[in-house]
Amino acid sequence: MADEKQFDLRRALDANEIIPYFQPMVELRTGKLTGFEILARWRHPQRGIIHPDEFIPLAEQTDLIGQLTGNLLRSAFAAAAVIPPHLTLAANISLTQLTDRTLPHHIRNAAQQSNFPLDRLILEITESALLGNPELAYLIAHELKEQGSRLALDDFGIGYSSLRQLQALPFDEIKVDASFVRSMTFTRESRKIAAAIIGLGNSLGLLTVAEGIEDQNHADMLLWLGCDIGQGYLYGRAAPAEDLPATLAQRMPSPAPDLPSTPADATMPLRLEALPTHRLAQLHAIYDGAPVGLCFLDRNLRYVSVNKRLAEMNNIPVASHLGRTVSEVLPGLAARLEPYLRRALDGEVITELELTGPDPHQPGRHCTRLVSYQPARDEAEEVIGISVAVVDITARKRVEQALAESEDHYRHTVELNPQVPWTADSKGMVLDVSHRWQELTGLSREETLGDGWIKVLHPDDIQHTLATWSVSLRTGQPVDVEYRTRRRDGSWRWMRARAAPRRNAIGEIIRWYGSVEDIEDRKRVEEALRRSEARLQAIFDAVPVGIIITEAPTGRILMGNPQAERILRHPVIPHQMIDSHRRPGSINSDGHELKPGEYPLARAILQGETTSAEEFLYQSHDGSRTWLSATAAPVRGQNGEVAGGVLAIQDINEAKREKQDLLDLVSRLKCSLDPPE
Repeated sequence: MADEKQFDLRRALDANEIIPYFQPMVELRTGKLTGFEILARWRHPQRGIIHPDEFIPLAEQTDLIGQLTGNLLRSAFAAAAVIPPHLTLAANISLTQLTDRTLPHHIRNAAQQSNFPLDRLILEITESALLGNPELAYLIAHELKEQGSRLALDDFGIGYSSLRQLQALPFDEIKVDASFVRSMTFTRESRKIAAAIIGLGNSLGLLTVAEGIEDQNHADMLLWLGCDIGQGYLYGRAAPAEDLPATLAQRMPSPAPDLPSTPADATMPLRLEALPTHRLAQLHAIYDGAPVGLCFLDRNLRYVSVNKRLAEMNNIPVASHLGRTVSEVLPGLAARLEPYLRRALDGEVITELELTGPDPHQPGRHCTRLVSYQPARDEAEEVIGISVAVVDITARKRVEQALAESEDHYRHTVELNPQVPWTADSKGMVLDVSHRWQELTGLSREETLGDGWIKVLHPDDIQHTLATWSVSLRTGQPVDVEYRTRRRDGSWRWMRARAAPRRNAIGEIIRWYGSVEDIEDRKRVEEALRRSEARLQAIFDAVPVGIIITEAPTGRILMGNPQAERILRHPVIPHQMIDSHRRPGSINSDGHELKPGEYPLARAILQGETTSAEEFLYQSHDGSRTWLSATAAPVRGQNGEVAGGVLAIQDINEAKREKQDLLDLVSRLKCSLDPPE
């Protein structure tokens, strides 16, 4: 019978009846396809599809395993032409093959025939394959690794497991056997073994792969445990090469959201001792670094764990909490806390419990804590303890108290404020107004609300005020408008109303906040100032001397009177530069041409010099020349700096001519009186 089976297997190998099937491998976190595992299937002409557990042992016993693996890999590499280049293929290496020195050569040749890159190949080695001749197995495994293939330790935990194997061989992956995965949702021991294997792989920096995932519960639990890759019926059964295009096009199921919605969440997350080592370290760092006080109490209300923040709040070292009951650690509060703790042990979730008591850090003062109690359950839904979170809200409470006092102070301040606060809705209807409005206008609050305030406006100001208010309501721009209101005695006083909108999260106006102030005194001062300015302007324009005022140091003209324009024979325009009136060819009384910095006004604004009357022959824009007398002085600011300059000019051309005529007359008279020699 054995000879017949061996003959049948040889025939099957020669006829290429043993073909590769491809089972999807999926990233648990994203649900994305990462590759396929190559599984051997015998397509028997009479018996149909035969699974490998019936013929792989026979192939190993009859030294046909090498030929079988070679045929299988060549077919798989050829079929991989339709697989995207980022996906991998995983293949099993048997016990006998790992003692065959030609194995790396055969795998390399098979890959070269189909141009399949070996860095896409994962070779799965079982623990038992490393036991017969470990030195030779290690040598061949290292050679396989050196030619580009990745190595995975398959079925870890079901054979003769040894951590030395993980240390000695350059493994890239570790696989959790399907037997643990299938039973982990109902067997606690399987969960712990799976968690330990995944944690070991993560600690060693290995990719973790789980086999036998048949439902979403398995996937959820493995994801929570930190497993990377999964395969099983949930993601697809093994299929022949001709089904690869359909498999690739099929959308893989997505992983569970942040929290699983399946019954598996009753067992997740598992107890901390089952979590991978590096994740435990991370959680411990988060636990101790949290700004919130955290602890875990067992059913006897003893502290099992306490973070640093809670120890600081209680002003008691962490070690002094552990193993002691709440009544021993907090004797002054235990009586108040125990009823809530008992309710939590009965399964009730208690949140935002506000407790005030003596401050451990400041004797004689009190502190306020916000406490939450969350029952912790095991996989059987039994409450095994209480997770406690404590937030110190003492500072917040003090701020709230200070805010209340501040609001009270503000209310009194508003009542004493000479301005009149008011609010209006988004359509401009007044909602509230200070009682001072009634004191100023005689109009009660009820009469003022809505648009009743218009009743006390001066008839001449209503149209302008409402138009301004309408524009602001339409555009959202702040309001700033002045109008007159009627007082109780019938007199009119000027008021200034200002307001700005408040908007919601999407930018819509929901309220207007404003104030009204009495500006009657300011208006009177402004009117008096206008009259004074008018009188000064009349004097400025009437003086027989030309006056020009400029700013320093630019020389920009601020103002000039008509007499200055007449003397200079050119308009004196505000904002014009004084240099535009300076023409080449002007000479002083000594007969030399004036340079720009020698003019009296230039010396006043640049050097701060006050000049006496100086005469010079001025070259006008029209080319004529006129004798002028100029006096200049600086204008200083509050700090003594030169802020501008004032120039006073007189036309002395006629006086010069009369003087010259007089001199000429004297000269002639002198000549006529002198006797001839």
